[in-house]
Amino acid sequence: MADRVERLTNLLALLLETRRPLTLHEIASELGGQYPDAGQARRAAFERDKASLRDIGIIISSETFGGDRAGEMGYWIDRSGFELPEIDLTEDEVRALQVALAATRPDSAIGEEALWKLGGAGGGVGGPVRMHLPELPSLPVLRAAVANRHPVQFVYAGMPRQLDPWGLLLRDGFWYVIGFDHDRNDRRTFRVDRCDGEISVDSSVQFDRPDDGVLAGALPTNPLLLGDEVPHEREALVHIARRRAWLVEREVGPERIRDRRDDGSVVVALPFTNEDALRSWVLGFLDDAELLEPSDVRQRLIEWLESVA
Repeated sequence: MADRVERLTNLLALLLETRRPLTLHEIASELGGQYPDAGQARRAAFERDKASLRDIGIIISSETFGGDRAGEMGYWIDRSGFELPEIDLTEDEVRALQVALAATRPDSAIGEEALWKLGGAGGGVGGPVRMHLPELPSLPVLRAAVANRHPVQFVYAGMPRQLDPWGLLLRDGFWYVIGFDHDRNDRRTFRVDRCDGEISVDSSVQFDRPDDGVLAGALPTNPLLLGDEVPHEREALVHIARRRAWLVEREVGPERIRDRRDDGSVVVALPFTNEDALRSWVLGFLDDAELLEPSDVRQRLIEWLESVA
């Protein structure tokens, strides 16, 4: 005898999919031994299942047959009570969903299917913005180097680097390796997918890894400081509209406020080394945020938005 939860699930699926009412005999036959063979025990089990489904809001409809099947009962579930009405999205609404998917980066069939069901593909609108959780060939090499405390060498931004890798960090859909950079004699964080070519490991050397307390503090809590795209921190000035000003001040702290304007808006100063993360942060506020400086980063943000549009 099948587990009752399994039987309820199978019964629900069967009665949702059937194109005609099914008798109890047909239901028991379709579910292959999940109901007792004896008529009275079968009927009692089926009635208990109907009551359980009814308790969670699922009603099994029934009708009495006529003609040569007079007196028999047929059962089904009306699908219309469980399906959402047709969602008619405009092209702009579909584009907004695509940007939302890009921001959350769901690298799964479920995420793709969700957009398809909402009209992302059926509406004839392509997806120019797609970002996926990366599974990079260099990750197993780095994981082994971290575990065995072996230094690694790679090329980053056109420059050879030698790093004692302390750990790997996944943040906002990207992998980062953090450790001691021998070339700059300091702690650095590198985005793994931006390492050029293969990553080599010096297995003849073992470095001393910092203790857990130091390592925990080494992982940046501010995503804008993840990465090594620029040699030193830069400062961004972002204008925040009045209705979001309080939220941003609570997030970054009052010491980051550079200007409080008469209309209630503020200008905040944010340190950053990761331009992509800064862009994502600004776009997260939609029309309530404007990147003012640096001018070159602002221009690249404008060009990125134009390419998406």
